[in-house]
Amino acid sequence: MRVTVIGAGIVGVCTAWSLAESGCEVTVVERNRGVAQETSYGNAGMVAPAYVTPWAAPGMPTKILSMLFAKDTPVRVQPSLDPALWRWVARWLGECRATHYRRNKERMQRLAFYSRDVLTTMRTRHDISYERTEGLLQLMRGERDAAMARNTIAFLKEAGVAHEVLDAAECRVREPGLSDIDFVGGIHLPDGETGNCPLFARHLKNLCEERGVRFEFGTEVDRLSLEGDRIVIELHTTLQRDRRTPDAVVVAAGVSSAALLRSIGVRVPLYPVKGYSASVAIREPTFAPMASVMDEAYKVAIVRMGNRIRIAGTAELGDRTLSLETRGAERAFATLLKVARDWFPGAADYQGASWWVGARPMLPDGPPVVGPTRHRRLFTNLGHGSTGWAMAAGSGRIVADLVTGRTPEIDLDGLTVARYA
Repeated sequence: MRVTVIGAGIVGVCTAWSLAESGCEVTVVERNRGVAQETSYGNAGMVAPAYVTPWAAPGMPTKILSMLFAKDTPVRVQPSLDPALWRWVARWLGECRATHYRRNKERMQRLAFYSRDVLTTMRTRHDISYERTEGLLQLMRGERDAAMARNTIAFLKEAGVAHEVLDAAECRVREPGLSDIDFVGGIHLPDGETGNCPLFARHLKNLCEERGVRFEFGTEVDRLSLEGDRIVIELHTTLQRDRRTPDAVVVAAGVSSAALLRSIGVRVPLYPVKGYSASVAIREPTFAPMASVMDEAYKVAIVRMGNRIRIAGTAELGDRTLSLETRGAERAFATLLKVARDWFPGAADYQGASWWVGARPMLPDGPPVVGPTRHRRLFTNLGHGSTGWAMAAGSGRIVADLVTGRTPEIDLDGLTVARYA
């Protein structure tokens, strides 16, 4: 079976790998010059299934409104007349109800825990090294953070997920480099991990090529169309235009996926939410994080990756410009630096950080869209938001199973495009 995967981010590469393992003849088309060059490039690198949760949660609208005019805020909404933004926001608000939140969280974590198991098998079987560290520590600055964490703790207990609720002194035992900042405590998730996502993607690409997968970089897909029951891919490079009719097509093109699917009559409420990160060399290892730390007030991750620290977070809606030279970027970077200096002031020279901005493909309810569409030869693997790395391996395995006629190993209820029908 000839299968084309559109997109070579971490989700697309994992999809190609699982398809190749299933015996398919796989081609991956990607507009960039390599794998994991967009959303996958500068993420926090966290693979912590217990932490995967919808952005649409009870209390979030009020929290965001209270921070809109704050100097250091994890969420920023730029004034915009874009109707797609306000349609997305309206659907997101509807998903912030407690019943919807619990449903969406179950769906996301069902996929995330499965994906962790698939990733573990891939890593151990093929000896893939990607600057991996174990453990995640969620830090709570004040009583407001602690109050919001009570539902999380209840869920962890109910689901039987390994965790420890720690006071500030116990947190410092886990992370000796923490500053003398005053805070109330944290939650330690021992089964969480962090890794260099682009590095993993490059290793997996090499394994894919050994199995015969063909990567076509610098190739832009213009649109999809139908020819009988076949999907036609219309694409171009700098030198030529082409059209292809493979046996199956998987759309895993991140934020570009919605436009491609719309050209063939499939609609998903996908919107790009900008995120930012900084990477900085460690100056003093004893003052740096041992593994992964998440500031719950600012929703900023501080992660150790080899001899560097990755600081990632913030969310910006309403401005699709992926530029480091905007007012929004300036404010986001100030927030990231503040959080890093609060917790690990002596770890690095933060003024020497390299910066990144990317667009997360967010769906208003949270879970991605994985699997079949109303066109029997067209499949989706998109909308993973800020947790694509945590869900990529499992999502790729599911799509490969469906393309080749096998039954996936987990229930797909609520994970396909059918939920938007």
